[in-house]
Amino acid sequence: MTYILVDLMNLYFKSRHVVRGDDIETKIGMALHIIFKSMAKSVRDFGGTHVVICMDGKSWRRDIYPQYKLRRRENSIALNKSRTESETADEIKFEQAYRDFASFLEDETNCTVLQHNRCEADDFIARWVQNHPDHKHIIISSDSDFYQLISENVSQYNGITGEHMTLYGTFDDRGRPVIDKKSKKQKQIDDPEYILFEKCIRGDSTDGIFSAYPRAPKKGSKNRTGILDAFADRNKKGFDYNNFMLQTWVDHDDVEHRVIDRYELNRKLIDLTAQPLEIQQYLDSTIIETTQKEPVKQVGIRFMKFCGKYDLQKLSDNPVEHAAYLGATY
Repeated sequence: MTYILVDLMNLYFKSRHVVRGDDIETKIGMALHIIFKSMAKSVRDFGGTHVVICMDGKSWRRDIYPQYKLRRRENSIALNKSRTESETADEIKFEQAYRDFASFLEDETNCTVLQHNRCEADDFIARWVQNHPDHKHIIISSDSDFYQLISENVSQYNGITGEHMTLYGTFDDRGRPVIDKKSKKQKQIDDPEYILFEKCIRGDSTDGIFSAYPRAPKKGSKNRTGILDAFADRNKKGFDYNNFMLQTWVDHDDVEHRVIDRYELNRKLIDLTAQPLEIQQYLDSTIIETTQKEPVKQVGIRFMKFCGKYDLQKLSDNPVEHAAYLGATY
């Protein structure tokens, strides 16, 4: 089996930034078009056999770290207040179309649609991979947070840029290597294990996760251990690892922190395979319940009706291809 794991909100809301023109109906239509085409391409090119739609709820991470995505929420509130009446109306239409799309996928197709009020889409994607270790997985998302999951049986397809990230390099829509403009070589992601380790050290400013070791060098020197040195020594936990992790620093409130303590906190927030047991149980019970739903019939007709509602003419010209993967059961 090859599962197509769709980070729905990421694709839908990111797609609006690549659409030309200000017409909200055009933006909605293009967002839906990008997602449908991404799913169809993944099924066709990568041999996908079942589509899994993953959606966001309120994150459990806020319970242990109130600053989690706080700036995003504050910026969203400020943006909403600054919008004109017309812009507000367009935003409402865009969000309503998203909810309508999600309902269509859940009620009118045989895709597995996963959502829980304490979990994020990232959690479901990672847990699905964990629960299906002997199968292949294609993650459809533009979020680099998923790089940590890439392995022999897990890759990521960015439906907006058309790039496919694998352990062996990045490829374009035609399967050709994507060349880095600076190095003139094929784009490569770092070792996924190192990506996770470095991010737990660096933190994630977009999510409000502070660095475990501010200004830590990537490469060490004669007098200072770097992130690469600590990573290389992580299994033996020898001098380089301990010298790095046991360093202390003082924040702007004059509070002292030990690197390893902040690292462990960050790992709980960032490592997509390290959810608390309670959260894993929520994820597992949701997956089990959702995959046991009764199959939906006449998915092709339902797809055509949805296309008609949002004037998705190009998609409706080829209903058989889309009906095939939308109708494929778990």
